[in-house]
This record gives sequence, C-alpha cells and structure tokens, in this order.
Amino acid sequence: MNECALPIVGRIQGAAIGGGVGLVAICDIAIATADARFGLSEVKLGILPAVISPFVLAKIGRSAARELFLTGARFSAARAKEIGLVHAVAAEADLDRMVAKYVNDLVTSAPGAVAAAKQLIAEVTARTPTSATEYTIDAIAQRRVSPEGQEGMTAFLAKRPPSWTSPGSS
Repeated sequence: MNECALPIVGRIQGAAIGGGVGLVAICDIAIATADARFGLSEVKLGILPAVISPFVLAKIGRSAARELFLTGARFSAARAKEIGLVHAVAAEADLDRMVAKYVNDLVTSAPGAVAAAKQLIAEVTARTPTSATEYTIDAIAQRRVSPEGQEGMTAFLAKRPPSWTSPGSS
C-alpha cells in the first residue's frame, strides 16, 4: 500500500487497534469519526507493533510512539488528529461528505502529478538535505516538461480547466 501510486484515503469508524492503526498510518489521507477509537495494544498481549512500526513512526513521530507503543493505551480520534495519525475528524453524519471532498480534491488534480508527489514525499524524507535538493530539482524539471505539466500550465494561463478535470468539478 505504501508504494501504491494512487492516493489512499482512509475512512475510519469504530475501532482501529494494533494492525488497524498500521492501516490508518499508511493512508495518504485519513478521516475518522469523532467517536473512533485507536490503540497500539500489542504490549498488552506480550508482543510488539513491529511490522507496522515504520509506518506508524513515520506518521506520529517518536514521542507519541513512545507513549502509545509502551502503554498500549486506547486513544480518541481527537488525539489521533493531534499526533498526526488522522488528518480530519468528522461527526458520523458528516463523514461521507468530508471523504467526498478529499476525493474530489484528488480527482481534480493531475493523476501523474499526484503519483509523482507521493513518490517525492517518499524520496525526500529518505534522503539527506543535499541529496533531496538534487532530487527535487530533477523532479520539478521532469514534471514541467511532461505532457501533464504542459497541459496544466497552458490551461492555467488560458484560464480554462485542464484536460483531466470533468466539467463542473472543482
């Protein structure tokens, strides 16, 4: 899932415990209901959140991971948003509308650019600052001359929607 070129949007309701937190962490965008509950309960079972740890650590950081990996404590959607596990929290009645807004934002973006941006995040976070700078210079140069890049800039300058959007989407 982490290497999927398409964006992954998580719609979280109920409980995401252990591996469920790993699945939430791998989502590019995660939206939870206000009453969703989370927990990294592996230590309560005498095991570790080992397989999911690279993804959870990347999402919530070392400090929150220390607290939650070590205690196995359950936590709220509000706490999940605070530590960066989820991006938005919605009332259950508003969840579908909020997910639809994110999906609309994604489908009105250039699909190749979205995939390249996802790859950019993976590459830049794994590199030194100097290596990241070199990579980003090459990446933007390639996107600017790509058919999508040319279409997007042409559409912007012509004040028209780009070809990948459908009429009425925004």
